Amino acid sequence: MIPPKPPARQGRGSVWRFIRDFRRDILSAQSDKLYRAWMAEFRGPFIHSFTCNDPALVDMILRERPMDFPKSPRMAAGLQPLLGNSSFISNGETWLHQRRIIDPAFEGGRLREAFPAMWEAALAGTARLQPLADGAEIDIEPQTSHIAADVIFRTLFSIPIEDEIAVQVFQAFREHQEAQPMVNLGGLMALPRWARLHTRRVRETARRIRGLIRQLVSVRAAQIRAGTAPQDLATKIMTTPDPQTGDLFTEAEMIDEVATFFLAGHETGASALAWALYLLAENPDWQDRLAEEARLNLAADFAATRNLPLARAVFREALRLYPPVAMTVRQCRQAETLRDRKAPRGAQLVLSPWHLHRHERLWVNPDGFDPSRWETENGKTCLRRAFIPFSAGARACPGAGFAMVEGPLILAALVRAYRLEPGRERLVPIMRLTLRGKDGIRLRLLPRG
Repeated sequence: MIPPKPPARQGRGSVWRFIRDFRRDILSAQSDKLYRAWMAEFRGPFIHSFTCNDPALVDMILRERPMDFPKSPRMAAGLQPLLGNSSFISNGETWLHQRRIIDPAFEGGRLREAFPAMWEAALAGTARLQPLADGAEIDIEPQTSHIAADVIFRTLFSIPIEDEIAVQVFQAFREHQEAQPMVNLGGLMALPRWARLHTRRVRETARRIRGLIRQLVSVRAAQIRAGTAPQDLATKIMTTPDPQTGDLFTEAEMIDEVATFFLAGHETGASALAWALYLLAENPDWQDRLAEEARLNLAADFAATRNLPLARAVFREALRLYPPVAMTVRQCRQAETLRDRKAPRGAQLVLSPWHLHRHERLWVNPDGFDPSRWETENGKTCLRRAFIPFSAGARACPGAGFAMVEGPLILAALVRAYRLEPGRERLVPIMRLTLRGKDGIRLRLLPRG
């Protein structure tokens, strides 16, 4: 079974037809040639952009010269009401300062310390699905969203999602996603400012989320002063000084980063987990193999995560086929030459994990679901050169290692408990805040004997 992808635009078409299709769905508006092209140049009324699929270009932009290709301010504008000027969208010295404080929170033994919270969230999520495991179709996305949010709250603030403020943050994030379903449109299209104004609902939901996060940060700051703060990620980040300046995060900076952790950790984790469950529902042989691995090896012990290689391979394959952040945009800080073409200062560089991960000139069986590919020479090569679900280089997601423990762990726990069967309707992926099913991801769950 070949997992679905949106129908690509055939041929060249007109610029205005492209813009019309883009407003409906970013992925299906893209040309089918991008699954084979190393680079594509696009000129429109408001845009001069280059989609870069050549691994050499991706390396140059992300790994070799990241400071010469900052994140696009147009894309940042779409996220600013929620994230302020957080490390996800900032550039230059501000970004360097932020990462010098954040990165130590995810180093060394921090994953081991966070594991008990992940384990509790996995057990809680498994139990929460029990009443729904009656064979009736359900949309699994709200369920994976709930579990992923629980992980974030437990590891960041040592509170379960049932906490009063956590529940309100979770609900407000759901509303924010619905209010701003195509946050990347302004960046990818380089639309003028008048076309990128935020709706009142977007501003209101962002304001509500940030107000709730402010309460959590204020409480934690008081606990730190009193010496009663739990030793979780929030405490680590709030008490780590910038090693160069000695500065701690201000309250406003911490609010920006917590909103980013929730967006990057919760939205992306929920998306990847939902697609992984869908892929297993469509591939019962792989599902049974994973269930057996989980039955034998899943345990409340961080060391046991090394005994879940198939869970990691399945989760990685889900990230390949359905990368949560399907496209992102960098900008040329100065004039550049890209594959013998001139790119002016300010040109938009579209990096598309969606196309790179399915590129026909890079991957064997690019559209097929095959967790065993990671043991092949092609899979190992593409893992290094053409796999960027967490970006790459200096601006790679600091929580990538966190995600690659959390995702397989929860996946194994759910498949150990439940048999997954596909829904009746064929899915259509669309790009919202993260990659989601157009009408949800509908599955049937049954208790596994």
